[in-house]
Amino acid sequence: MKSSKYGIHRVIVPKGTLPQAALKISNDMNITSNEILIKVQALNIDSASFSQMEKAAHGDLEIIKTTIMDIVNKSGKMQNPVTGSGGMLIGTIEEIGSDLIGRSDLKVGDKIATLVSLSLTPLKIEKITAIYKDIDRVEIEGKAILFESGKCIKLPSDLSENLALAVLDVAGAPAQVSKLVTEGDNVLILGAFGKSGILCSYEAKKRAGKTGKVVGLVAFEKDKEDLIKTGFCDEVILADATNSIKVLDSALFASGGKEYDIAINCVNVTNTEMSTILPVRDEGIAYFFSMATSFTRAALGAEGVSKDIKLYIGNGYTKGHAQIALDELRESSILRKIFETRYA
Repeated sequence: MKSSKYGIHRVIVPKGTLPQAALKISNDMNITSNEILIKVQALNIDSASFSQMEKAAHGDLEIIKTTIMDIVNKSGKMQNPVTGSGGMLIGTIEEIGSDLIGRSDLKVGDKIATLVSLSLTPLKIEKITAIYKDIDRVEIEGKAILFESGKCIKLPSDLSENLALAVLDVAGAPAQVSKLVTEGDNVLILGAFGKSGILCSYEAKKRAGKTGKVVGLVAFEKDKEDLIKTGFCDEVILADATNSIKVLDSALFASGGKEYDIAINCVNVTNTEMSTILPVRDEGIAYFFSMATSFTRAALGAEGVSKDIKLYIGNGYTKGHAQIALDELRESSILRKIFETRYA
């Protein structure tokens, strides 16, 4: 049987919605002719989602395990009901629907990473075998389904699986930055030493060039010291991203009083919208990659301070995003070493 390429046929509640918006989808692992069955090795939980679960569980791994199992058993997918976000996975292709055979170079046995969110991916977990909370990773025994519209990538041979998973999890961020930042831009990056933030810092510096300026914001002194060593940012400021007035003052001081052409939000906590918007010039850009972002707070906040700026929501997919992110690690030995230390 052929089904909807967007997975609409798997929606249980409420009918008439797409899988991501649905409260419950079918995680029956019998595939249709245009689906792919994956034996899952690990989930990389979205940073905002994992932080929320860890905080609610007071760091207790058993409670986090129970929370994840409850979410998947109830909804058929890994979508945090508080943040609405998911993550992505790596695994091995176990079966390819007959209609998809020959459409690409994918074959049974290939190790892949999905490039679509767990918040719309049918998932069945038999057992959680390990949780690595420092890197938001959950190793499982289970299976998942990729829809016809879903994207995935074969894991590269020159990078370890863990390293590739970490990079591909946030591949949309640096790829979007490569499109938004141009020569001579004045760029502010909030959360500049996190997983997505460090990739964005590198890409922004490359795109802004010698005539531009990249300022990174971090919350911890150690991160500030380490980020300065990379050379990816011209200035690094230490501030709480939820304190918009402090961020504004610090950011403008770092730029010599000049407002920013673009601000990029890569933090994983709530209430950072105005810290992103306030330092940006009229007709500039505020790009929110963080899944903790509230569209309402961003839109009404910009309106309330009369900021005529473009508000970009961090679409995790853009053409070529996986290749751009992986190539960053191949280009920069500094960046690769950071990711190997943290994730490999």
